[in-house]
Amino acid sequence: MSTPHPNIVVMKFGGTSVEDATAIQRTLSIVKTRRDQGLQPVVVVSAMAKVTDTLLAAAAAASHNDSEKALSLSFDLRRRHLDAAEELVGRRAIGALAHELHQKFDALDDLLRGVSAVGELTPRTNDLVVSFGERLSSILVAHAFEHRGLSAAHVDARTCIVTDSHFGKAAPQEAIIEARLSEHVLPLVAAGAIPVLGGFIGANAEGITTTLGRGGSDYTAALVGGGLHAGAIEIWTDVNGIMTSDPRVVPEALRVRTISFEEAAELAYFGAKVLHPATILPAVQKNIPVWVLNSRNAANEGTRITAIAPHCKSPFKSIAAKKRLTIIDIVASRMLMSHGYLKSVFEIFDRYKCPIDMVSTSEVSISVTVDSNEQVPAICAELSKIADVKFEGRKALICLVGEDIRGQNGISGRVFSAVSHINVRMISQGASEINMSFMIEEDDVDEAIRSLHRAFFQSPDESVFDVAALAEVAH
Repeated sequence: MSTPHPNIVVMKFGGTSVEDATAIQRTLSIVKTRRDQGLQPVVVVSAMAKVTDTLLAAAAAASHNDSEKALSLSFDLRRRHLDAAEELVGRRAIGALAHELHQKFDALDDLLRGVSAVGELTPRTNDLVVSFGERLSSILVAHAFEHRGLSAAHVDARTCIVTDSHFGKAAPQEAIIEARLSEHVLPLVAAGAIPVLGGFIGANAEGITTTLGRGGSDYTAALVGGGLHAGAIEIWTDVNGIMTSDPRVVPEALRVRTISFEEAAELAYFGAKVLHPATILPAVQKNIPVWVLNSRNAANEGTRITAIAPHCKSPFKSIAAKKRLTIIDIVASRMLMSHGYLKSVFEIFDRYKCPIDMVSTSEVSISVTVDSNEQVPAICAELSKIADVKFEGRKALICLVGEDIRGQNGISGRVFSAVSHINVRMISQGASEINMSFMIEEDDVDEAIRSLHRAFFQSPDESVFDVAALAEVAH
């Protein structure tokens, strides 16, 4: 059994929390606060906001032999990082940091020229290009800590986050990660330094750079927290925590004070942008609480995610929506649901590595919902060999999450009364105790969410929701 380290707090800062010198200064103050509280921070940072998208655009331009555009995008990023560095440490102290940043950008430019020369971008090379975002931001943040008098040490995440070779969405090897963290990170913590790692990136057993997929910086934080048996994992974003709904759609949305791991994972999967679903797993396995906090409002207590949440008098904790979905209707005209029919249907989805969100069946038909993508016509063409098939895009899934939904009498009636003016296509209740979901047109999403929020959050449980904040806004 590995030793728990209850004083270690893994603090992950997203792109908006490190987007420029001002944001990084805020981040430094937050980390210093934890240090002043007697905790031992381990910091994980994303790339600066929008940097990953720019790197992807540069890689794509290079793959189309447009080295001029690729290098121009890289130059813009170089300027942005150097400007932030100068603002953080001052012109007189920038020498070593500027040298390190220039070295990284020179390597990136060489890589982009190479991609442009061959006119081909492999998943492996793409991972290497996008890895520069986190590699640069973590160097910048570590230097800024040192400049502020906080002992810090940059740790290349690729030495600790060991993965398989599935480029673009690599799977972490948790036992090896734990051993590497003990070797590379724990001694720094013991020496009183703050380790700073880039999120999202790793390396396979041969040391070749990989990435954990979009949103993977949260995953890195959970892997580091789990591997170190930390006391807490903090995900710092630009919102006050998990909300009862998207505040852009429902201005009166409430902050959820506490929620279970299971509920948070369900919300994340069904479109709540605050958290990456995989973040939850390494924390759940080790029973480490995860906090979702706002780097622009550090005084707010955020949302605490724990293995078991306290009882909530309100039927639901939050409402999420997943857009850009397609319904595929499969009618078994020939095989008439014979033995092996379902297997043959789902094998086709499996072949295209296409996940299914919801399934509804009758005696002769199956309806499934999938993410809208360019593979849908090809999947339907294969399905049409064994059934009559039609598909409709521009659909959305509304997901209501709460505890023991199945055990609440009349809950379905209340939900569908609230959206009686909206056409509902598919319904799923009972498959999960904590989730009730249904399918509607994409254009109806905002109206559906507002109607449901009015119906179910009129008298919210004050022990679970931050009702006081809403009262302050009202005044």
